Amino acid sequence: MSKPRPISAKPLALLLNDVFAEAYAKQGFAARELVTRWAEIAGPEIAVHSEPLKMQWPRPVEGQPQEPATLVLRVEGPMALEIQHSSDVILERVNRFFGWSAVGKLAFRQAPLSRSRRPVRPRPPDPQSVAKVAETLGSIEDEQLRDALARLGAAIKRN
Repeated sequence: MSKPRPISAKPLALLLNDVFAEAYAKQGFAARELVTRWAEIAGPEIAVHSEPLKMQWPRPVEGQPQEPATLVLRVEGPMALEIQHSSDVILERVNRFFGWSAVGKLAFRQAPLSRSRRPVRPRPPDPQSVAKVAETLGSIEDEQLRDALARLGAAIKRN
């Protein structure tokens, strides 16, 4: 009589691999790492305000090499222009990740990002450092302006 084998738990990612692979394939992603590792690929400054939506591959022409894809990015409204100026850097990083010129151009869709996390607001500077900076300011008649400049100076010194 054979001995019963021990029960081994399988990682959830392994069990759901086929489900996720099909969903990513419908959006043109050959590998889901472009989505899951976007912050590493694009860099934290770009990834905070953008996320990959899909890759659009042109129809292959028989006898011709495959044309590079268009990577469609969802970008937060006010940052779209800034990220568009960084498109050469993004293309270089994405193609370096793939190891070949998989992406030839970027397309942008301005929309709120799908993730729910919000950027963490920096805490205000402590009152002691604000007071120290306020002492160094010259005579500024507008009290609100003087207070704002003192807070700004303390925040800059903190970082």
